[in-house]
Amino acid sequence: MRKIIAAMKVSMDMKFQGPEGYADWVDGWSDDYDLAPQIDACLLGGQMYRGYERYWSAMRTNPHDPSPMTGTIPTSAELAWSSRIPDLPHYVFSRTLTETQWANTHIVGSSADIATLKAQPGKDIYLMGGAHLVRRLIDEGLVDELRLITYPVIAGGPHSLFGSDDTRHSAELVAVRGLPRGLIRSDYQFSRQ
Repeated sequence: MRKIIAAMKVSMDMKFQGPEGYADWVDGWSDDYDLAPQIDACLLGGQMYRGYERYWSAMRTNPHDPSPMTGTIPTSAELAWSSRIPDLPHYVFSRTLTETQWANTHIVGSSADIATLKAQPGKDIYLMGGAHLVRRLIDEGLVDELRLITYPVIAGGPHSLFGSDDTRHSAELVAVRGLPRGLIRSDYQFSRQ
């Protein structure tokens, strides 16, 4: 069975975005998660997908221009990812989104749809976020692995990856790696009873 691997960039206080509504400490996309070779599909929440589609569509249209969302020139890793996007099926978990601009994008409306997708043959699935979908799928036992890149910043604000409910999940730390600029990558596997 395919694995669903959630991968997110967070602050030291486990925030996925700051008080202004975005992760201003993240300086660009890269495959520091080492996921690209082992995945053949992406899964996103509806709210995250809207920004994701805008960001990568702009980069694909004007690859040498600054991003309208960040004001920065795309990195070589971002350009490589943007060229791969049309070949990767994207699945968007949403109850309100009815259409997307990208041809290879499919809307799913239930956790059962995601379980069915996971049971299909293929490589692993990259769960990009958003945080609410990551938390939900962890709670439902559908996430097999969580890869976090922690930035050396305390972001503050209310947007914590794991919220404040009483749900507890056991995970095994399987790898830790230091990255440039003081970043740390931590990989966890969830145990299933």
